[in-house]
Amino acid sequence: MKYIIAIIKPHKLEEVREALGSLGVAGMTVSEVKGFGRQKGQTEIYRGAEYSVNMVPKVKLEIATSDALAPQIVETIQGTANSDAIGDGKVFVLDLGSAVRIRTGETGDTAL
Repeated sequence: MKYIIAIIKPHKLEEVREALGSLGVAGMTVSEVKGFGRQKGQTEIYRGAEYSVNMVPKVKLEIATSDALAPQIVETIQGTANSDAIGDGKVFVLDLGSAVRIRTGETGDTAL
């Protein structure tokens, strides 16, 4: 099993969610987060005054999936969230040791 963490731009969330749904992704966790990478924040104008924002708003997706589906999920996120602009995000893939469905006690891939 794999645990995929993707950090993307907020306006791409719905497009990515729909693309993953068509792949058969049954569920994911979505969190609003803030951070920065190479862009080191951004400059904003509010009521005529310019100020620097150190943390940029992003959306974090967390998906637990089977080993077989993981490469397709990563490819779909990369293709859908890409706008060819700095700050498009990152995708991390980790090995997932175990999963347990609380209601039924199922484990492994069947718990996903």
